[in-house]
Amino acid sequence: MSDNKGYNEVSVLIVGAGPAGLASAIQLKAKKPQIDVCVIEKAADLGNHNLSGAVLEAEPLHTLLDSAVPEWQQSDNAKEVLEKKVKKEKVMFLLGKKWSINILFAIKLAKMLSLGPGQMLHKGDYIVSISKLTKWLGHIAKGLGVEVLTGFAAEDIIFDESANRATGVRLVDQGLDKEGNKQPNFIEGEIISADFVVLAEGCDGLLTEKFIEKAKLQRYSPQLYSVGVKELIKVSPEQYEKFGCWRVVHAMGFPLWTPIIGPGMFGGAICYPGTDDHISVGVIVGADWKYCDFNPQDALTNFKQHKFVKQFIDGGTVVEAGAKMIPEGGYYAIPRDAKTGSIGKGNVMILGDSAGLVNMLKIKGLHLAIDSGIQSANAIVEIFNNPRAAALKYTELIDQSNVAKEMKSAKSFRQTIAKFGPLLGMPFSVFGGLLPKFKVEEDYKAMTAARYKLKGKQNFDKDTFTAMAAAEHREDQTSHLTILDSDICKTRCTPGFNSPCITFCPAGVYETVNDRVTPANPSNCLHCKTCQRKCPFDNIRWTVPEGAGGPRYKRM
Repeated sequence: MSDNKGYNEVSVLIVGAGPAGLASAIQLKAKKPQIDVCVIEKAADLGNHNLSGAVLEAEPLHTLLDSAVPEWQQSDNAKEVLEKKVKKEKVMFLLGKKWSINILFAIKLAKMLSLGPGQMLHKGDYIVSISKLTKWLGHIAKGLGVEVLTGFAAEDIIFDESANRATGVRLVDQGLDKEGNKQPNFIEGEIISADFVVLAEGCDGLLTEKFIEKAKLQRYSPQLYSVGVKELIKVSPEQYEKFGCWRVVHAMGFPLWTPIIGPGMFGGAICYPGTDDHISVGVIVGADWKYCDFNPQDALTNFKQHKFVKQFIDGGTVVEAGAKMIPEGGYYAIPRDAKTGSIGKGNVMILGDSAGLVNMLKIKGLHLAIDSGIQSANAIVEIFNNPRAAALKYTELIDQSNVAKEMKSAKSFRQTIAKFGPLLGMPFSVFGGLLPKFKVEEDYKAMTAARYKLKGKQNFDKDTFTAMAAAEHREDQTSHLTILDSDICKTRCTPGFNSPCITFCPAGVYETVNDRVTPANPSNCLHCKTCQRKCPFDNIRWTVPEGAGGPRYKRM
C-alpha cells in the first residue's frame, strides 16, 4: 500500500470513506505528506453509502481545505457541491394534516436568550448532497496521495489488549455461498496491518462496536438512535421556484407527535432544495418509538401529504430514496476508556458518527465529523513515533475544540426527551446543561403492543423505495443478517408485537416464510441497521456483507 511498507501494511489505516475519515486523510497529507495513508470503504464507490439532510456549517470544511488545497474554492467541484447556502429558513410546527405555524421567532428568541434551541438556526450554512461532498473529498484525498480503496469491507479489528494497541483489521471473506461453503472464486479476507487505526465507519459501525467490546470501552449512557428516511423528488420549475432554491424548512409535530391525541414520538422532518428542480424531503424519528406497527416511511407519506408540504411536491417524481440511522445519545454516549477517558484506546481513534458526535440541539453532526477528522490527523502527526498515545492525544485535542463544546451544550437533550416524551421533554430541554443525566434504556426496550394512529390504509411501497436506493448485493452470498433465536420470534415477538421488523425495515428484508420470520431478502438491505437496534428482543445481528454491496446513492 506504499513504497515503504508491504502490500498489506500501512502507517495509517482509516476505516470508512465518509466525511470524517476523508477529512482525517486529507489533513494528514497536508501536514505530513510522507505519511502513507490508506482509506478502505465497503461501498462500491465513494458516496454510495452516504445519506444525510444535509446542511453543513462551513468553518471545519474551510479549515481543512484551506490548509490542504489553498485554491480549492476555484475548482468546479467546489462550485457544484457548495453552490447553495441557506438564506431563508422556516421552522414549522404542523398541527394535523392541514394547519401549520412558523415558530422561527421562538428559535430566534431562544438564541437571543442563549438558550439551547437557539442553535437550530442554519442561515449561512451550505445545503449539500453528502454523497457528492464525499465523492469530492475523496477526489481531493487521492490527489494528495491517499490510497482510497472502495469495495473493501472490514470484518474484524485485531486488538492486543496486553500491548494496548490494534495491529490491524481483517477484511471479510468473499466467495461464500448462502450456506457458508467456499465457491470457486473464494478469497479469504486478508489482514491489513497498521501503526494507527482510525474508525470512521458512520453510525453503529461494525468494527467500532467490536472494538468497544474488545478494548472494554464504556458509555455512561446507552447510545440512542433515530431513523431517517429521505426521498429526492423532481418537481416542476414553478414548484421549485415557489419553494426557493436558498431556503430550508424544518418541521416538528404532525405526524410524529401531537399534544392531544398522540402519537408521541421524538423527531421531525425536512425540506431542502437540490439542483435542477429537485427537493429533498425526509423524516427523522427517534428509534425509541413504542408502536409495534410503526414504519418511518408511513410518517414520511403523511408528511408529504400535509398541506404545507404538498404544494411544493404534488405531482413530482421520486428519483432517489434511502434510509440511515443517526446516533443521538450525545456526550454521555461517547465510548471512552474507563481509566483515561480517551475516545478510543492506544493507537485506535473513533471519529464522527462512529463516536456519536452529533449535536442534537442542531440535529447536525457533519461539521463535527469533519472537525474530528482534523483532530485525529493532528494527533497522529504530533505523536507519530508513539502510536499508543494516539487516542489520548486525539481526546485532548477534541476536548479543546468546538466538538466538545457543542457536545456538552446538548449533553442532556436526548435523554430528557426519552425520559419525559416530546410534549414535556421539549420544554424541559430548554434548560439544557442545568438538567441532570437521566437514566434511559436502549431504544429496543421501548416497544409495546400500541398501534400508530396515523397508519395509512395501504402498505408503503418498499419495493419502489429500495429500487430508488439502487440497493444490490451478490445474490448467492451468505446472508449478513442473522436472527439469533427463531423461537423468540415465534413464541414471543410475533404474538406480542406482530413481528415489527417486517414493518419497520425500510427495504422489506424480513418476511414470514413457513411460519418463521426470516431475513428473506438480504440483497435489499440499505445498511441502515435499524433492525439490529429496534428488534424488541435484541434478537437480530448485522454483519458486514461482501464489499461493494448495499445502496448506491448518487445525490443523497
